[in-house]
Amino acid sequence: MCNAYHTPVLLEQSISSLCIKPDGVYVDATFGGGGHSRAILERLGSKGRLMVMDQDEEALENVPKDKRVIAVHSNFRFIHNYVRYHGFDGADGIIADLGVSSHQFDTEQRGFSFRFNSELDMRMNRQAAKDAKTIINSYERNRLEELFRVYGEVSDARRVADLICTARAVSPINTTDDLGRALSSVLPKFGEHKYLAKIYQALRIEVNDEMDALERFMPLAIKSLKPAGIISVITYHSLEDRIVKNAIRDGVAAGILEKVNKKPILPEEAEIAENTRARSAKLRVAQKKKN
Repeated sequence: MCNAYHTPVLLEQSISSLCIKPDGVYVDATFGGGGHSRAILERLGSKGRLMVMDQDEEALENVPKDKRVIAVHSNFRFIHNYVRYHGFDGADGIIADLGVSSHQFDTEQRGFSFRFNSELDMRMNRQAAKDAKTIINSYERNRLEELFRVYGEVSDARRVADLICTARAVSPINTTDDLGRALSSVLPKFGEHKYLAKIYQALRIEVNDEMDALERFMPLAIKSLKPAGIISVITYHSLEDRIVKNAIRDGVAAGILEKVNKKPILPEEAEIAENTRARSAKLRVAQKKKN
């Protein structure tokens, strides 16, 4: 199931893992293009409910016109507040796909991709004040170095920070082309796109405060589950996967959760061939104990 907005990753595996009950309450914490939500709705009966969340208003334009659906324009770190606000005593299942949607990557003016010459934006929530060009032009050298080293795992992060600071002293770095020119001397002859992908990943994570949001989301999502409720989370890089893995581990240690899959579920080769963005995906699933 896919559309022009986004092709969902690990769709069948993640939806099957939720063991959907026709009259259950479910939360799609990262609505995106809605592929996971539509698959859930196909399995829900008339009494089932689905709450969908996304901080990107453009994503919520795709929410199905269905009386079983509640749409929430918010970051998923506030999941527990909205589950209570809408009168649910908990969710039978929660799914979160942490990947950036194809629409965001492919929309030139959103500034998520170095394939286009556009403003360095990268905000998932267009109402947020901080965008990528603000970071590039205002962060101190040491902070930039740490950002690229930690979030992008860039080996020569200090050199990248130096080049940015040197270039912006002459003229502001406001566009993707500006950034490319600033970094031209450090880009490898082979693997330029892979290198830039790390730079852009680091900026995107910082712009959207992704690691802190995920750190806050995981315990509150677990808290939002009913007894025997299931949480399924799809990650795409080691930093976020570690957070999800540790949150599940802590839940198991506290006697709250049990793992459904001891090892992460990975996409099959056929899916990767059809959708290269599935290449790094991992699905982790856990179930809340029945008390």
